[in-house]
Amino acid sequence: MKKSLLLLFVSVLLALFMVACGGSEDTSSEPEENTEETAQQESNDEQGEEAADELTEITIDHELGQTVIEETPETVVVFDLGVLDTLDALGVEVAGVPVDSVPDYLSQYAEEGYENVGSLFEPDFEKIFDMQPDLIIISGRASEAYEELEDIAPTLFMSTDPDNYLESFASNVTLLGDIFGKEELAAEKIADVETSVVDLVEKTSNVNGLIVLANDGSLSAFGPGSRFGFLHGEFGIEPTDENIEVSNHGQSISFEYIVETDPEYLFVVDRGAIVSGESSAQQIVENDVTENTTAYQEDKIIYLDPVFWYITTGGITATEGMIAEVDAAIQ
Repeated sequence: MKKSLLLLFVSVLLALFMVACGGSEDTSSEPEENTEETAQQESNDEQGEEAADELTEITIDHELGQTVIEETPETVVVFDLGVLDTLDALGVEVAGVPVDSVPDYLSQYAEEGYENVGSLFEPDFEKIFDMQPDLIIISGRASEAYEELEDIAPTLFMSTDPDNYLESFASNVTLLGDIFGKEELAAEKIADVETSVVDLVEKTSNVNGLIVLANDGSLSAFGPGSRFGFLHGEFGIEPTDENIEVSNHGQSISFEYIVETDPEYLFVVDRGAIVSGESSAQQIVENDVTENTTAYQEDKIIYLDPVFWYITTGGITATEGMIAEVDAAIQ
């Protein structure tokens, strides 16, 4: 009996010793493996962070020259209000704008916290120099100041092509998305606009019209290929006159011309509302002569938002607004 108990006791001790040895092996090996894996993971993370911090240089050829952007700009000056519209829609902060020119729907840029960098045509070079911007963006109105601005900071010229409006719009939005790390949002905005245009063209396929600019009692007509030509080329409105002179200021016309072409829809951009702040287009356009037109008689004279069509053209919000206006007009 004593011998049996002794054997049992020895067996238990042996079993406990083996378990203890096995646990010691497992415990000692696991930390080594975990330490190796952790070190490797930390190394990979560091490499990933270094890659993320590497600057991707962008070289952009434009109408006035070549602009090299070496890193995401932080201090940005904008002279094109269509670009300001797009940057606002993409959630990109800017530092300086021509404050006195910003429209109501972008009025936050006229508030404290944004530098007033001059007018659309005359930059305040001293103010801009003091700001030490990373990027300056201009368009046609400030084009004569390009070289002086380029001496201060990389200066990018951007514009839209009225003959290929949607293509140039998409190209500009894509570029701005690339510069400021907003690629996905830019692509979404472009896709939304393209879808809206497809829907619009389904409504305008059998509709004709004429677009005019009203200014201090005078009228100018715009046809395909002109400043507002995308109304025809891409928004689908058939022009009532294919031979309108292509000019930035349009072709000067009379009220009799409107009667002769007799548009189904007459679209009016009121420049006077931009220049003087007072709308006078309706008094100019609707008179004893034009009341003989189809557009007048069928209540199809459409007064467009002059800010979208004349000031912030090319911007995301402006483009969405222009499409919506035409879409709402077509009955």
